[in-house]
This record gives sequence, structure tokens and C-alpha cells, in this order.
Amino acid sequence: MLFSLLLATQMVGSDSLTVYNGRQNELSVSIPRHDATVTIDGSLDELAWSRAAMLSGFSQFSPSDGVPSVDSTEVLVWYSGDAIYFGIRAYEAHGAVHATLADRDRIFGDDNIQILLSTFNDGRQATVFMVNPFGVQADGALLELGRAGSTGIFSGGGSVNRDPTDLNPDFVFQSKGRLTPYGYEVEVRIPFKSLRFQSAAEQTWGLNVVRQVQHSGYEDSWTPARQSAASFLGQSGHLTGLHQLNRGLVLDLQPEVTARVDGAPAGNGWDYSGGRPDVGGNVRWGVTNDLTLNGTANPDFSQVESDAGQFTFDPRQALFFPEKRPFFLDGSEQFSTLNNLVYTRRIVQPIAAVKLTGKTLGANLGMLSAVDDREVSFTGDDHPIYNILRVQRDVGRQSRMGLVYTDKIDGDNYNRVLGIDSRIVFGGIYSVQAQVAGSRTRFAGTRTDAPLWFARFLRNGHTLGIRYSINAISEDFQAQSGFIGRAGVVSALLVHSLTGHGKPGALLERFGGDVQVNGTWKYDDFVHGRESQDRKLHFNTSATLRGGWLAQASVLIESFGYDPDIYAGYAIQTPVDTVAFVGTPDIPNLDWVASLGTPEFSHFSANGLVIYGHDENFFEWSSGELLLFNVGLTWRPTDQVRLEATYQHQQVNRRTDGSLVDIQRNPRLKLEYQVSRPFFIRLIGEYFNQWTDALRDDSRTGLPILIFDPSVGDYVRTQVTRNNRFRGDVLFSFQPNPGTVFFAGYGSTMREPNGVTNHLRRTEDAFFVKASYLFRM
Repeated sequence: MLFSLLLATQMVGSDSLTVYNGRQNELSVSIPRHDATVTIDGSLDELAWSRAAMLSGFSQFSPSDGVPSVDSTEVLVWYSGDAIYFGIRAYEAHGAVHATLADRDRIFGDDNIQILLSTFNDGRQATVFMVNPFGVQADGALLELGRAGSTGIFSGGGSVNRDPTDLNPDFVFQSKGRLTPYGYEVEVRIPFKSLRFQSAAEQTWGLNVVRQVQHSGYEDSWTPARQSAASFLGQSGHLTGLHQLNRGLVLDLQPEVTARVDGAPAGNGWDYSGGRPDVGGNVRWGVTNDLTLNGTANPDFSQVESDAGQFTFDPRQALFFPEKRPFFLDGSEQFSTLNNLVYTRRIVQPIAAVKLTGKTLGANLGMLSAVDDREVSFTGDDHPIYNILRVQRDVGRQSRMGLVYTDKIDGDNYNRVLGIDSRIVFGGIYSVQAQVAGSRTRFAGTRTDAPLWFARFLRNGHTLGIRYSINAISEDFQAQSGFIGRAGVVSALLVHSLTGHGKPGALLERFGGDVQVNGTWKYDDFVHGRESQDRKLHFNTSATLRGGWLAQASVLIESFGYDPDIYAGYAIQTPVDTVAFVGTPDIPNLDWVASLGTPEFSHFSANGLVIYGHDENFFEWSSGELLLFNVGLTWRPTDQVRLEATYQHQQVNRRTDGSLVDIQRNPRLKLEYQVSRPFFIRLIGEYFNQWTDALRDDSRTGLPILIFDPSVGDYVRTQVTRNNRFRGDVLFSFQPNPGTVFFAGYGSTMREPNGVTNHLRRTEDAFFVKASYLFRM
């Protein structure tokens, strides 16, 4: 602290370092401007830093708010004509600093600093720049949509913290850090070319700085933010007096070359096809300070890491895989909607696309048009065309109204969705969200119209939390440019929660519980006032313990109703004839759930989840014994090596005789060696094993189940099935900045035709190379 005191008293001409204490509500920062440059080397010893404004007086935000932070933090800030600079001194007197040489966006096992810049000062959106003690970067966008505090079987406690940051967008900025005797020190330079902001001659920006301390599990905030507030960004401080910001010409050119060779067995050897390089490119142009135009031609949208395996337990619910393709990720926060009415993974192999994103006239704007490859069209002869528009208008201090329109044209067929939505924040802790949408679909000359509607009321109390919601999607509603996990249902949810906080440093730092009542109806049944199909009563508890341990437990009391749509192709083989499968009307469930998460220790962290009890056996529509558990371990033996291991297990046994119906196992191992900040090597191995018994009508007759096979035009008796495969991938990555990359990788899939673990056979593989370079004008 001595160095800070000396610096605070240092005078340079008529300028001096001014301190703004967050706990004393000194949240309006008159940021100084200096026409100077500094070397981003992690040492705050240059003259410009002695003339900066200093942010101090951090408060704890999580697990408990409203108390002074245990570890002090100082943030220096100033700006020049073309960039804004932050210097961080993080004091660590109570534990070791956690820092590794991690890959970009993978620093959250480390101590880290998060800078939230709300350049439009609207209290609703922010660009987030994050650094660990070595200056390794993560970044993204935060657009408050009321997603914080989402409920589920582990929502015990019920208090809303803050909406998650979307880590998909990447920005070019410079940072460097170093460990010091008192903690760590980081320098950050954010060029104005990487930001969108207002066009006013003099500007005020929203600002907050968040610090995550891993040895304690605490999250600190410069502004004395409260968890009970409906908006985290609405509690930000401000940078005032910004003027003559020189963004200059914003023109990024990114040519890229890719090549892929796919292999498959052929005769006595292997046949490899492809290999010819594909040339494409992206362009990004800052039309104004607050609008950006992106274009791409023949883009490479290949993923450098395959999607991790997911189990399908409820066949009525589609699996969601996040977007990973670079062009779609830039500005993706502008397309966020309730009910995922925009889902760009629907655009499979685009030939060309153009996108306009930003903020103008008080509204957030996102426009996207893309032409897809004819191979993914319905006829195989037409190029599907996508047009997507998303507009969100600010209302009052923290509220918002929005419109979304999507249009997919595939030859003579089309799907169009139009929707409006709103989020109204009032009384500091209350918010209301609503959405109404309609789809119009024409397929094979037949037109279908269908509605969707949603409403939610939320109270984010410090002690008492309330969430009431209803979501209704017609069975004919289609969003071919979006993602609807399950159509044709109405789901109503009521949640009451209580949260308590222990004294600072107590063993039990935060604890709470909630009660959830949930009903699900077929859409037509709800409209005509008939009974619900599924009914759920959940009791959830959670506790945050000293040091960052998290424990949760739940009791789930449920009743699921028979859904004939799932079993339309099922029949029963009787001694006399084949008859339709009808199933038992209801299945009662009673499940017990527990989970445990460790703190982020200096070298490892772990988590585990287990569900056990009576649950529905969807394979045979009968009551079953369910055992589901997931475990994960992250081990960091050195600053450069990271090992992640996960294991998923799902098992269903019959309650009648205890016999096994289905078992699925999915171990996955990922090893990364970070040679330097831009260069890493990654190895991934994932094994999937599933065994399913021959099915029978376990809840009624015990007779064999038949399933209609379209290939033979008749019902076929089910047999024992096995599915075993192993996927291995290796990747060499060089990425000095988000736009300049070189990837070289190899992937191979091995299968076990007979389900015997020592008979793995390679069935396909692929080599790929990608190179791109960012030219920033």
C-alpha cells in the first residue's frame, strides 16, 4: 500500500491522482485525458498513471452484498484520443493468487478482473473486458434480458445475482500482467476501434469493475451493487467528460484459407477425399461510431472443437447446442430473444451473409441476411435464404421493448415469425417480461398460422424472491430460424424463495431454499380448460460455505401423463394379434437430488451431481428406477497445463423386477498445453456407450413392444441394441489476436460394431487446416 500512498500524493504540473471511493458513493468519475502512450508491460510506473483517476473502496457482491471487500483493489483509469487505459492493483493478503497461462476466455479458474463499459450509458448493455493476473484475456457482451436467477432443480436460494456475460464476441485489446509481492498488477489498453459508442461530442459512459477472488470465492464490485436489484448494470458508476474520441476508420479485412480431407475405409485401405483449399473472407466496417456492418463470402464456419456429448432423457425435448462459428458470434448479443426465436445454427453452410449491428436512435439493431447451400434445401435445387431483424428500444431508465422478425425462404416454401417483447423494471426489485409472436409457414402449398406467448413476473428481494411465469407454444408454431425445444405445450411456473446470509467469514455464508410448482399442458388442452399433462412440486435448498464451497439438494415430487405422440409408432405383440400401444395414464415420480462444487483451488476444482429415485422410463412408458450422475474435475498441475475430465452416467431399471432397461456412459478427457499466450496444443478423447434392452409393456401386460419400421413397412420387434464409439481429436492452435489464427487438426472416430470394448475399429477420420489474418486499417 505504500506505493499507492506515494503515488496518490505525487503531483505532475497541475494534475494529480484523484480517488473515487465506491463505498462512499463517489461513482461519478471525471476521467482525465492525456495525449500520451504507455508500454503495456504490466508495470504501472510510467508518468501517465500518476495522473489517472483511481477507483477504490470495493464492496462484496457475492455471496453476500453490502459489506466491504476483504481484499482491497485499486483501478487507475485515463484515456487518450484513440484508447482508454486501465491499470489494476489487486492486493492479496489472505491467500495465494490463482493465475495460469490459460487460453482466451478460459480464465475463470483464476483470479480475474472484469471491466464493464456501458458506452451508451443506458443501464442495459455493456462490453466486458476481463483479464487474469498474467493479463490473459476473456471478453464478451452483457445484455440484460432478465435471465439471471433462472429456476431449475438447483435454484435454491432464489436471489438474482446478474445476467451472464455472453463470451462469444471477441474484441481486440492489449493487456499484460505480473505477480507482485502484494498481489498482482495488470495494464489494459482498449482501443476505441474495438468499441461502439455514442456520436455525441462529449459523452458519459457507464462503468463498473468486478473482481473475482478464488481463494475465498468472493466477488467484489466497485459500485456497492445489491443482489436484490432487478438490474446489475443499472447500479453502475459513470465516466464523465469524455470528448474528442478518435475511433478513426474502422475497417477490418480477414482473408482465410481452409482445407479438409475426409477419410473412410475403402477396399484394403483408406480413401481420402477433399483437400482442395477453400478461400473466403470477412469484412467489418464501422459505418458510424455505433453501427457496424459485417460481410462474408464463402466463409469457413467449421468448429475447432466438437460439441460435448449430451444425453437425451426426455424424448420430447430437443437438445440445444450453442453457436460456435465466428461470423455469427460477432454482435450476437443484438439478436438475443426470449424463447430463442433466433438461432443461427439453422443456417448450415452459408455461401454468403451480411449483418448490420449496433445502436441508433435509442434502439439496438441487428439485421442478418444469409444464403445457404442448396444441399440443405428441401428440394436440393434451391438456395435457402434467411432474413432476420431484431430491434430493441429503450424505455425509461432500465426498461425495454423489442421486435423480432425472421424469414426463411426455401423455394416455394417459407417460414416467417413476427414477435414483440418487453421487459419493464419498476420499484428497483420488480420486473415484468412478456412476449407475443406468431408464425406463418407454407409447405407443399399448405399455409399454417400459429401463436406463441409468454409472461413472467419477478421479485428480486434480498430475503423473499418470487417468480411467476407462463410460456405457451402452439403445436403448429414453427421457428425455422430459431430453436424451440418443445412445441405444442403450455408451461406455468410458480416459485417462492427465501435467502439468508451469514456473517462475513462465517462457515455458512449464504443459504436459502425455494418451492416450485410447475404444470405442463398440451396446448389444445390448456385452451379448452382440460387437465395438465405433467405436474411437478420441487423443494430446493442451497448453501454457500466459507471458501467457495457450494452444496445443493432437492426433492422432486412429480406426475407425468401419457403422451400418445411419442408412441405413435408403438404396438404390442399379443399371442393372437398386433395391437396398438396405449400406455398407463400417469406415472408418479419421487427423486432425490444432491450436488457439490468445490472452490477453485490453486491446482484443481471439482463438481458432482447425482439424481436417484422413481422416475419415468420413457423407453417403455412405465415407472422406473433412475440413477443419473455427472462428475467433473479440472486439474492444473502447472501454469501451462490444464486437464479436464468429465463423466456422465444415466441408468434406468424396471421397478417390476429390477432388470436393466437402458444404460449410457460418456467419459470425456481434454488436455491442453499452453505453450505461450497465443499458442496451445489440445487433445480430446470422448467415449460413448449405450446398451438398451428389448422393450416390453412393463406397466400393463408385460408383452413385447414392436416399433414400426418404414424401411420394411411393418412393425418389428425390438432387440437388444448397443452403441459404442470413441472420438479423438488433436488441435494445434496459434491465435495472437481474435482475427489472426492458424489451426491444424486431426480427428478420428472409432466404433465397436458388436459392443465389445476391445474391438474398436476406426471408421472415419479427417485432417483440417485453417489460416486467417486480420488486417486492421
